[in-house]
Amino acid sequence: MKSLWNTYKNHKAAQAIFLLIYIGVTSLSLFLAQKSVTAFLLLLASLLMLYFTNFKNLTKWLIAFVVLVFLLPFTASHGDGYQAYMEVATLVGIYIAMALGLNIVVGMAGLLDLGFVAFFAVGAYTYGIFATPQAANFMPFGHYPLSGASFWGLIIVGCLVAALFGILIGVPVLRVKGDYLAIVTLGFGEIIRIVFNNLDKPINITNGAMGIASITPPKLFGMEFIYPSQFYYIVLVILIFTIFTVLRFEHSKIGRSWKAIRENEIAAQAMGIPLVKTKLTAFAIGASFSGMMGVVFAAKQTFVDPTSFTLLESFTILVMVVLGGMGSVPGVILGAAVMTILNLQVLTELTNWLNQLTLSGAVHIPEALSPSKMQRFLFGGLLILFALYRPQGLIPAKNKQFDEEKLKKGKSATDQIISNTVHEEKAQV
Repeated sequence: MKSLWNTYKNHKAAQAIFLLIYIGVTSLSLFLAQKSVTAFLLLLASLLMLYFTNFKNLTKWLIAFVVLVFLLPFTASHGDGYQAYMEVATLVGIYIAMALGLNIVVGMAGLLDLGFVAFFAVGAYTYGIFATPQAANFMPFGHYPLSGASFWGLIIVGCLVAALFGILIGVPVLRVKGDYLAIVTLGFGEIIRIVFNNLDKPINITNGAMGIASITPPKLFGMEFIYPSQFYYIVLVILIFTIFTVLRFEHSKIGRSWKAIRENEIAAQAMGIPLVKTKLTAFAIGASFSGMMGVVFAAKQTFVDPTSFTLLESFTILVMVVLGGMGSVPGVILGAAVMTILNLQVLTELTNWLNQLTLSGAVHIPEALSPSKMQRFLFGGLLILFALYRPQGLIPAKNKQFDEEKLKKGKSATDQIISNTVHEEKAQV
């Protein structure tokens, strides 16, 4: 069996045939059984299988693009569960983007941030205030609410405002380290939530605990975005941009600086890395992704209030990063997807099934022990198991591999060029 598996791993044609059959069967299953959550989840699992194939990165991106843009929406669109599936997929994308932002701060730079949901709240309120008459209470110019066409510009504004808040929070926070850093960021996250909760006096900016309702939906070419299936494509575009940006940062100079600071601040500073500037960059970039998704969340829900941005949400996003693998982009994507799907679909469907058994008299499950009520208990147990038996996460972070022979050849060629240049300069002198 092991030799057969090794043969399969090294055989691209076999992988392509199996993956094609798997995607075809799961797509057909979802098309024929519209209420089958299992078929929906199995189709999404094809993306995980795709990651472990030996195809080129461009091929993997193209296949994933076809599955997410065409196959998944089309096969799920022929039944009553279409919008429910798209709602789950949209929220998965939102949480993945936030988890990737937190991964920059925690996984790459090594800065434990327990108030990350505050940046999500900043983005949501940025759109919520200006897309309702709320802004007229303190803005001396302009007509409010802004039209739905302003949504596309406010995504960028929400990104920049969240990045600014990341810098403002980071400046005083970076004076402390370790556990004290976690405590201070936790405090800042709660401060922002409480400020939004009480910012209805003396000038009503956020409408306090009542929240902001009737937020103007986005518009594009005269079409209003009001359904989850429409927001799914918005989230998908932002998510692709986020993943591409994070991957570019990871292997850039700033990404290597973050990792150096994470491993040893003193050694990093001795190598000439500016600690404060590099850490603030991590806070700002991580916060910007969360701010963009906050704008989308506010537009999708058409309502925001402080209860959506509690400390528990920050912990949930942190668990996604830890579960997937700190510092690992594919790991964080998988961790966020698993946590969100467990929360929104698996536990909900399991609870409904047990309730039906209870009503039919087959079994009796107390309401307090239903899976939806035990959600945090199950997540906590899952996190403990991974901390004990797989501390590096579902997909551990991997350092970029370099070919030693190519590096030696490159070094020899460089030395030869330098030597020739020196000889030429001596000859000219």
